[in-house]
Amino acid sequence: MEYLIVLLLIIFIYVYRKNPGENVYRFFVSGISSTYNKYAPYSFKVVREKAKELGQEYSPRQYLTQIIIFAGFAGIVGYYYFYSIIWGVVYALIAVSFIPYLAYLRCQRVYSEYIFEQIQTYCTNVIMEFNTTQSFVKSLEGIRDSGVIENPVLSDINKMIEMSYENGTIDGSIEYFNEKYPYYMVKNMHQLFYQITKEGARDAGESLENMSMDIDALVEGVYRDQMDRKHFHGRFIRFGLVLYGLIFALQYMLQKENYLKLIEMWYVQILLHAVIIINGLFLLKGVKYYNEDVGVE
Repeated sequence: MEYLIVLLLIIFIYVYRKNPGENVYRFFVSGISSTYNKYAPYSFKVVREKAKELGQEYSPRQYLTQIIIFAGFAGIVGYYYFYSIIWGVVYALIAVSFIPYLAYLRCQRVYSEYIFEQIQTYCTNVIMEFNTTQSFVKSLEGIRDSGVIENPVLSDINKMIEMSYENGTIDGSIEYFNEKYPYYMVKNMHQLFYQITKEGARDAGESLENMSMDIDALVEGVYRDQMDRKHFHGRFIRFGLVLYGLIFALQYMLQKENYLKLIEMWYVQILLHAVIIINGLFLLKGVKYYNEDVGVE
């Protein structure tokens, strides 16, 4: 362990001497950022850029705080479970290594919420525009020119308009958009417009009004689900952290001397590692559930 500490000090001194006019913290942050930008998947880069644009991306200081909290908690658990600095460092490094994945999940949630709001706006405005133009394509053009829709949905609306004029029908454009955004409200609304355009409808106004009410009900249900998920997430994290405290309660009951004798047994150490890993996966699964599929009805 002493050699590891000396090695870290040597690396820090080397970096500091090599960059005397640059803040070492900023040097590490810029290095990590450049590495991330080089190897991150393209799809995640797009999602992360949109999160930045929406002001939802963490700052370097917030990421540093997250690293300190993760490393500190995992290091304390690893040390006091085994009374070993080595295991404390190992679990601290493992915990920090999951931060990029958690950032990925959070950015996906932010992006999903953004797309859902855009789709909600799209559906509502198509219905409003159709009541005026009585043409699905003209409704799309009205939404495009209104400025209420942003990319990437805006570019897909332009694609729908181009496909409609090229094919002389709305079938291909509707199929394209349904596949790109498989929301119930989109499919149901497009099906209604397909029926109105192809089969005709005696009272399109009433049908569109009912569809608008259905969309409002779906949106209300999605937002209620988001609130429930947020409430569940806070309680779940607290419960997961409490699970790690059970071993500390066991130590208090056995007293430290008896606990140290107990962890000398190899199968007890395996059991403790299993407790840490299972609790960690349990927490990770809850966080994954909270961040995934937000905005899908």
